[in-house]
Amino acid sequence: MHIPDGFLDLKTTAVAGALSATGLAAALRRIRTHPPVRREPMIGLAAAFIFVAQMLNFPVLGGTSGHLIGGVLAAVVLGPEVAVVVMSCVLILQCLLFADGGLLALGANIWNLAIVAPTLGYAIHALTRRLLPGLRGRLLATAFAAWCSVVFASISCAALLALSGAAPWRITLPAMVSVHMVIGFGEALITALVLAAVARTRPELLPEGESERAGADDTRRAIGYGLAVACGLAAFVAPFASPLPDGLERVAERLGFADRAATTPLHNSPFPDYLIPGANWSALSTVIAGLAGAAVAFAFAYLLARMLTPRSGSRSARDSV
Repeated sequence: MHIPDGFLDLKTTAVAGALSATGLAAALRRIRTHPPVRREPMIGLAAAFIFVAQMLNFPVLGGTSGHLIGGVLAAVVLGPEVAVVVMSCVLILQCLLFADGGLLALGANIWNLAIVAPTLGYAIHALTRRLLPGLRGRLLATAFAAWCSVVFASISCAALLALSGAAPWRITLPAMVSVHMVIGFGEALITALVLAAVARTRPELLPEGESERAGADDTRRAIGYGLAVACGLAAFVAPFASPLPDGLERVAERLGFADRAATTPLHNSPFPDYLIPGANWSALSTVIAGLAGAAVAFAFAYLLARMLTPRSGSRSARDSV
């Protein structure tokens, strides 16, 4: 659902940019006032994992593919405000390094995928979680919230496309929602499976798993395992991702606005379309691009979290006031 340049007109990109800047600023302010204590490596891991997971397009009905958004997964594990920052980091890197999503459309993509999807999805999760106790209930609530997050993001994307005149609202809305309702089942399944695996094998990575008995060595080991999984997905699964058009691309083809996409990028990306320019070995090229992207995503999100989180001395001084 990454919108390329050209699909949206300038007024819509300006509106979406203002909305995303406001939402991201609110999330950053919330993190500054309520810092995620000792969670910086987890924030980096979430960014690396979601970056790689979004490379893994899976086929759905009608010659269309989808991929994990990951907003609800990040929100359930780290909190909605941190999820906004993690998803924004991923989208910025995808745009600048891999030409995945337009530069002018970056604000719209952040709004749809980094703000609407995780925050509304987390709200659904919080409401549903009250009715479904236990691990099984948590997984069901998370899966339902993940499915809803894809639908919410598709509604928001349809609204931006209609506002830009790409296609009428009465046509764009059902087209976007119908295809992403199907893609949402993949999002729900993957999100639930990942959360179940974390809860059963590495519960210390979850907020309630953070306790005095969860030592630093355990956390570092868990982060190492998580990064190994992300690198394994980039190396052994990403080259076999579905080449079918994603939901937005399929809708653009069906409704006749695919040719609005800009043919010349506004900036030169080092790994356009997750490939090394000029390389004849596309599979290895994808692996290298994926591993590089995962490393940069981890470092970017981790360093940003370190900047936003006060050090122990300043935190103690602030708490004593």
